Amino acid sequence: MTRVLSLARLWALLVKETIQMRRDRLTFAMMIGIPLVQLMLFGFAINNDPKELPAALVAPTQDRFTRAMVSALELTGYYRFIAPGATAAEAEEMITRGDVVFVVTVPSDFGRRVERGDDPSILIEADATDPAAASGAISTLGTVATEALEREAGLPQGSGPALSVVVHKRYNPEGITQYNIVPGLLGVILQLTMVMMTAMALTRETERGTMENLLSMPATPLEIMLGKVVPYLGVGAVQVVVVLVASKAIFGIPMVGHLSVILIGIFVFVLSLVILGYLISTVARTQMQAMQLTFFFFLPSLMLSGFMFPYRGMPGWAQALGEIFPLTHFLRLIRSVMLKGADVQTVAQSMAALLLFVLLLSLAALMRFRRTLD
Repeated sequence: MTRVLSLARLWALLVKETIQMRRDRLTFAMMIGIPLVQLMLFGFAINNDPKELPAALVAPTQDRFTRAMVSALELTGYYRFIAPGATAAEAEEMITRGDVVFVVTVPSDFGRRVERGDDPSILIEADATDPAAASGAISTLGTVATEALEREAGLPQGSGPALSVVVHKRYNPEGITQYNIVPGLLGVILQLTMVMMTAMALTRETERGTMENLLSMPATPLEIMLGKVVPYLGVGAVQVVVVLVASKAIFGIPMVGHLSVILIGIFVFVLSLVILGYLISTVARTQMQAMQLTFFFFLPSLMLSGFMFPYRGMPGWAQALGEIFPLTHFLRLIRSVMLKGADVQTVAQSMAALLLFVLLLSLAALMRFRRTLD
């Protein structure tokens, strides 16, 4: 009579499954790599209270009270004045481009008003396209600046002139979260669908056994790549129309910038995604591996791009990693154009980064496909 459970048979099955798992090295690497990457990112890179936010100082006469106030703000850890002597025009350009999060404007008679005991005032302009990023820095502003002025004037705490801090939240004065999330969702949706669908392109041919028919065609690797990639650009165009119409009609997201700049940026971004998906399809041998590789790319790009968590709150190494994902540059571009009204010149850096991705990924995909043919 056959026993219900045989330890010998069970051991043989365990050995067989372990050998199969070791042979599928890509899947095995995903099983180890994905939780390790998530642990590192959540543990070290994610920070909801960003510090050392870049700021510009517009102060025609930098007297001792202005310098004391600026030093006190930097000591809080929230502010890092990268342009301490900027003009109003330079500061306006920097905040539109996203180089600084704050512009602190101190009037020319600030020091005289403090010495006379009048009520001095300063203006803080904050980039509120990401409302969560600047909230901590704004909340400490008034108290820290007032205490710094009292110390510099040699006055007891609470006896100095009342400092009036005018906070102007630019681009999203009401702090509406959807203004930050919905334009970013356009990039996230496009990234997930475009990369995954294109990654299935060649692996599906391999699994169905039609790869030989494709290779026997009198077509070059470039023609085959374009034949696989171009149809998905059409799918991406439909998704873009649906998301843009919904974001305007349902969520009321403002589109301050020119529509042509938005569409050019989206086209270059989608092109980089479909070529990336094609590159993945030349590495994966099955559709399951293609899907695993897609998610292995998708998760860190989602966390490090600035979509879920403030980009400025991450440490330097995490920000450097975030720069290698097209989504990071697309988020800067789409938010700058839609919410700030940025023109082509202002978003030229983000556009150039996306074009560089297209060039490098195309070269890598062609090289990988030629190796596949060999």
